[in-house]
Amino acid sequence: MALLSVVLPAYNEEMMIDKASECLTELLGSEHIDFELVFVDDGSRDQTWIKIEEQSRKNSAVRGVKFSRNFGKEAAIFAGLAEAGGDCVVVMDCDLQHPPETVVEMYRLWEDGYEVVEGVKRSRGREGAAHKASAGMFYKIMSKATKIDMSRASDFKLLDRRAVAVLLGMPERNAFFRALSSWIGFQTATVEFDVREREAGESKWSTWSLVKYAVTNIAAFSSVPLQIVTVAGAFMFVLAIILGIESLVKYFGGQAMEGFTTVILLLLIIGSLVMMSLGIIGYYIAKIYEEVKGRPRYIISKTAGGKK
Repeated sequence: MALLSVVLPAYNEEMMIDKASECLTELLGSEHIDFELVFVDDGSRDQTWIKIEEQSRKNSAVRGVKFSRNFGKEAAIFAGLAEAGGDCVVVMDCDLQHPPETVVEMYRLWEDGYEVVEGVKRSRGREGAAHKASAGMFYKIMSKATKIDMSRASDFKLLDRRAVAVLLGMPERNAFFRALSSWIGFQTATVEFDVREREAGESKWSTWSLVKYAVTNIAAFSSVPLQIVTVAGAFMFVLAIILGIESLVKYFGGQAMEGFTTVILLLLIIGSLVMMSLGIIGYYIAKIYEEVKGRPRYIISKTAGGKK
């Protein structure tokens, strides 16, 4: 029988580990699916790892991986993919906002021959107006930058073993799982789901964390910001030509060029564009520096349970 691995990144989720383990075990067992649950503790500061160890002792299908510190969700996902031994792998949040029942639907589509099954959001659940607006802006920027429709995309998806091998074979350290898993291709299906409310704990995503997430992943997946620098430079060049022609016309017409305020404003605009451009270029250089150093995406300090 084919083995399904479910990868569950966890950061300060002590109140949801037991619930997620028990819920998935009961559901997948009732569907007669051979499975394993791979929890990845992303350097939690609470009792998350203790809960994972307890579940691994109670349930032979549960395994755990603990990072030496917080490396981020992307690192946790790739660590889970590397540890998973299944013929197909589902990545989902352990807070159960991704409906467990959808995992079964994804698995059945995989049995029908699909190699990537994308979970797309039908609704985002209850969110504050500010958070919803910032999330909407984030996904619009990401969609334009990556050339992939990210408006309803999520990390909730199933990957065939071949697709997992391709992702793990990519040498880049700053990987954006949500976009890369779509970029690799393969025979793909989609499943819609409604984001559920949290049963316990608090969301780890704030408006500021979304901004940082957007900047990091746009730089990791796209060179669009560098093209923006080129566009800004071309715009200023055209503006300079227009002002130069105006200055020459007035000079040969015997009029003095006026506008001290205009000169100051132009200097401020140009200076701001130059500084922002240097900042964008510097950010990319920093990412190149990180890639060249070749440090690992994550460091595993402990494991729990054994492979099935």
